[in-house]
Amino acid sequence: MVLRLFVAWLALLPLSTQADVLMGSWNIKHLGWNNDKAMPQVAHVANHFDLLAIQELMDTSALARLEQEVEAISGEAWSSMASRELGHSSYTEHYAFLWRESEVAYSDSAVVFLDHGDVFSREPYAARFRDLETDDVFTTATVHVVYGDGVSHRLPEIEALADYWQWLDEIAQGTPRLLMGDFNLAPDHAGWAPLRRLGAEPAITDGLTTLSTTAGGYSNLYDNIWYDASVLDSSDRGILRFPDLLTMGHQEARDRISDHAPVYVGLSGAKLHPEHATDGTSVPRASTPECIDLNTSSVSRLDELPHIGPARAKDIVEARPWASADHLTRVNGLGTARVQEIQTSDLLCQ
Repeated sequence: MVLRLFVAWLALLPLSTQADVLMGSWNIKHLGWNNDKAMPQVAHVANHFDLLAIQELMDTSALARLEQEVEAISGEAWSSMASRELGHSSYTEHYAFLWRESEVAYSDSAVVFLDHGDVFSREPYAARFRDLETDDVFTTATVHVVYGDGVSHRLPEIEALADYWQWLDEIAQGTPRLLMGDFNLAPDHAGWAPLRRLGAEPAITDGLTTLSTTAGGYSNLYDNIWYDASVLDSSDRGILRFPDLLTMGHQEARDRISDHAPVYVGLSGAKLHPEHATDGTSVPRASTPECIDLNTSSVSRLDELPHIGPARAKDIVEARPWASADHLTRVNGLGTARVQEIQTSDLLCQ
């Protein structure tokens, strides 16, 4: 009887759990510049995550607008914060964090790294957050490694990330660490050896994250999340290919959203569920015409047609006006069969 009561008492004790949030990292190409950014669509992608680290924030007012947009889509309260302007030249950017208030709360220690060695062009930015369900605290950091003229210009910052990882221990105070960002270096490069020796591992080892100009194409695995893999339990990880989610051509996605796809890692049971992103409502679409007109549509819109890449789209523009889609056989590489596929795609204006 005493043993049964003891077991029952143990069952009432809180279990030791880990954060169960979905963490994302996204370089949102020049967020805040006057570049016709499709903010509702950006917000739809951001709404897939509980906590999102953002690189290339050019104006903090754009972060405030993104927060408003994602609140409108999700029907939930969100919060955000940004670093000061960072950069050694006339090109500067902010880092930012955006989080869902029902899942995550800011804890403390938001700080830009004091780079005494003056290695980083844009010093990393870190903060501690708390999972509201489990009360666990974790330390997140974000960085955008300089691109430079080649890999040799990136390696000094990559190597310095090992020192930064150790410095994060002071901020982390024993909590798990995640280093998220656009590193401009593939995770299998030898330059990561110093960070790997400290126990950090990349969440993403397969796939590509940079949108190419070719429809459906990707290149480079530069975006990643390095984390304490021995401490954190990863329940999901991957790349969110948002052009598929938004049914958007790559050229338009690069122009109006970003040329980078976000990466993510789920902790202790959290998984990405794209179908739940808008609570069953339709995906917001960019304000573009319903059909594609051979005589008025942009190159990026024409690129969405079957068998039409950027080069053929330009040829179509240069050959205007078009009296009929039947005449597309005049474009190099478009035979009768391909033109028929274009006509039956239901994308052309009738």
